[in-house]
Amino acid sequence: MSGPKEGETIQIHSYKHSGNIHRVWEETTVLKGTQNLVIGGNDRTIVTESDGRTWITREPAICYFHGKHWFNIIGMIREDGVYYYCNISSPFIADNEAIKYIDYDLDIKVFPDMTFILLDEDEYEKHRKEMKYPEVIDKILWSNVETLISWIRQRKGPFAPDFIDIWYERYLTYRS
Repeated sequence: MSGPKEGETIQIHSYKHSGNIHRVWEETTVLKGTQNLVIGGNDRTIVTESDGRTWITREPAICYFHGKHWFNIIGMIREDGVYYYCNISSPFIADNEAIKYIDYDLDIKVFPDMTFILLDEDEYEKHRKEMKYPEVIDKILWSNVETLISWIRQRKGPFAPDFIDIWYERYLTYRS
């Protein structure tokens, strides 16, 4: 299986552990697509929530999905720097319809100075009990929180100094 094709526009579908749709991003341009890695770019894309409510993203973003890690990373390009929103999630799968993953509530927000905060631990605990996350999943998710924090501290992957700039430049070539 190969990944989405570079230059094509795809949707991103986020699900909950129960299998219910959580959120859909309407359009993301694939900048790199392999079986294990998808890097995409979007700007002012429509997002539809599970309750049907819609909103539009405010800034350009570079999205990083990995087929082996239980997280994905969105670098949002703002006037005062790059902010990252990291979702603890299942590894992605891609089909003809979209990039798909299960969102496991825990998030890490990273600021331009690379300080960060872990978010939504209460939501995670609530859903872990309601949806009966298996213990093995719980352990995998917390281990991936640690991996993600290590990446942030080491400036690895999308947190590397030029990563977002390089991929944003590539994204702009598709918009012209």
